[in-house]
Amino acid sequence: MSVQISASDVNKLRQQTGAGMMDCKKALVESNGDFEAAVDYLRKKGAKVAASRQDRDSNEGVIIAKATADGKSGIVVEVNCETDFVAKNSDFVAFAEKIADLALNNKPASLEELKGLELDGKNIADALIEQTGVIGEKIDVSKYETISAEKVIAYIHGNYRLGVLVGLSADAAGAEEAGKDVAMQIAAMNPIAIDKDGVDQNTIEREIAIAKEQIIAEGKPAEMAEKIAQGKLNKFFKDTTLLNQEFVKDSSKNIAQFLDSVSKGLTVTAFKRVQLGA
Repeated sequence: MSVQISASDVNKLRQQTGAGMMDCKKALVESNGDFEAAVDYLRKKGAKVAASRQDRDSNEGVIIAKATADGKSGIVVEVNCETDFVAKNSDFVAFAEKIADLALNNKPASLEELKGLELDGKNIADALIEQTGVIGEKIDVSKYETISAEKVIAYIHGNYRLGVLVGLSADAAGAEEAGKDVAMQIAAMNPIAIDKDGVDQNTIEREIAIAKEQIIAEGKPAEMAEKIAQGKLNKFFKDTTLLNQEFVKDSSKNIAQFLDSVSKGLTVTAFKRVQLGA
């Protein structure tokens, strides 16, 4: 004799798993009304869907950046899906927010450790598989970054498509607003380092080599190339390192001068910029 499946049982399973109503009803029927077995059935279904979509690109999704209440640390995560339609879904964004909150509260040391944290009774890795089964698209967490500083500001730009963390040297008066201005600068100008000391030697050598080739190609003497190349390198630092960049909101100052005008000695000690799909 077949087991009668009540609407309340279907709804209960739906609330716990997020699966569709018909999937929940089928899971309960296949499990003869055993609720725990029905949950396992849906998880196995999710694993099958996930396995079938491993070769799919999941370049859409959301970037979530958050700072702790005391402003001493922050995290940014990228949670991916396959389509823009799913990325804009409020349930998907809420799922990504849960992962970000777990990261913020636990501060795992790596992406792998983040996926091992428990979310709603299961680890994040299993929750991702379950969500793949529910949504029908490959769902994953592809990036996780964190910083600590005396003052950390988190900024999300462009409808969850880019996230920035900025660490300042002091929690001074005006630091919060200044930090947001710097975060917007980072979002717009994509600096490669805080200052020239943070630029790796390979990048410096490559820029000098390119500059020399350009100078010689322009017909200038080779003996002049070194001096002119150094000038081009300084221009490169001005354009690509945060503290030396011209402040977008006030071109009369660079970022270092802007921060110093907010509070004497205030500077950036760390930053992270995560862009969707980049």
